[in-house]
Amino acid sequence: MDHLGELDHFSEIPMDIEAELDRKIMTMSQILDLEAGAVIKLRRSAGENIDLLIGGSLVAFGEIVVLQEMMGIRITDFRAEGS
Repeated sequence: MDHLGELDHFSEIPMDIEAELDRKIMTMSQILDLEAGAVIKLRRSAGENIDLLIGGSLVAFGEIVVLQEMMGIRITDFRAEGS
């Protein structure tokens, strides 16, 4: 059995995937002024590199993509074990 086959019994466990797009500092009054549908401008854009974390650990790298009206991440590489 290969290494992936040894993990089959874990294949249905849900895991949180995190991708931090950007961070922004806002004042309390700016936050209180937000309404449904408000847009917060960020410095990142499509094509930029982004880290992908699972359980708080860096596992992969990707790039920001726009799919129709949604943003997504295209995985470009996986973190090498031990790095």
